[in-house]
Amino acid sequence: MFTNKTPWIVLLLLWMGGSTWWHVCKIKQLCGDYLPHANMEATIAMPGASTFGLTIADGDKLNLNVPGNFSFAKSGEAANASALGNTLQTVAAYLKANPGRIMTIMGHYHADEDNPGSYPNLGVARAEAIKADLIDMGVPAAQVATASMLVSTPAGAMMPYSTKGDSLYGGLAFSFTGAATDTTATDTTAVVAAPATDTTTAAKPNTEEALAEAQKFTSVFKPIDLYFKSGQSGYIRTEDTRKFFAEAETYLKAHKDKKLTLTGHTDATGPDKVNLELSRARASGVRARLRKDGIDGDQIVVEAKGETEPKEPNETAEGRKANRRVTVVVQ
Repeated sequence: MFTNKTPWIVLLLLWMGGSTWWHVCKIKQLCGDYLPHANMEATIAMPGASTFGLTIADGDKLNLNVPGNFSFAKSGEAANASALGNTLQTVAAYLKANPGRIMTIMGHYHADEDNPGSYPNLGVARAEAIKADLIDMGVPAAQVATASMLVSTPAGAMMPYSTKGDSLYGGLAFSFTGAATDTTATDTTAVVAAPATDTTTAAKPNTEEALAEAQKFTSVFKPIDLYFKSGQSGYIRTEDTRKFFAEAETYLKAHKDKKLTLTGHTDATGPDKVNLELSRARASGVRARLRKDGIDGDQIVVEAKGETEPKEPNETAEGRKANRRVTVVVQ
């Protein structure tokens, strides 16, 4: 009798094994082929923590659900992302392919953590560290904003301590803003217009390049606006911006008590706080470039206005382009 049942037992075992493999590998996607770079020890390193996965989503365009998550040493700003595989690389590729989308990184921190750095709090420091990683991957700084949140009980479950209390799990959240319809590459041929019969009614510039060319240098004490190509952190250089910064550098070297003020502005798309941080990031990017060009960093002041001082109405695409700028002036 036993020999007659043997084939059925073998078939049953094969069916059970195949079903288990399908559920774990295909449905849950927990096999090595789906997480080629995941380090399973990252979960083991957090004994006693209520572990949970990481989700990064932007509508129906991006939807990343990863079993692992970030982890941090207590009072540490450097993230351990070994359990995330290529998640950050995927996010970087998405942002570079969608220059109109702005991602905000929300960094969490506990009240009993020390803040050893120069940022306002440890949450900002953690978010800025991830932002720096994304910039290293080629993401423009203007596409990434940072914010922070103090978590406490019971909200502290968003970033639980390990049993030993020397490390934390989670700690970062991601959100997206910005209109994709206003971020396509600029067609530079649009700058060339048909000759107007009435030269007193010339059309307003409607591209970033045209807006940049319309800025004329007369004096370092008269503000001019810098503009940026879509998805790029470097401002558009023109002959007039070259003249302005050459004159400004000469003047500042001879007048150490004077400052070059960079004021960042945005359009009205997205939350006020995100726009404020975006305007600061854009102005800070110009400051970094000017320092490399030889202007003393101590004589450069960065200010952020966000969407509060538009130069054109935000109801049109042309108006929003005109408002996304950095104003420079010597004071």
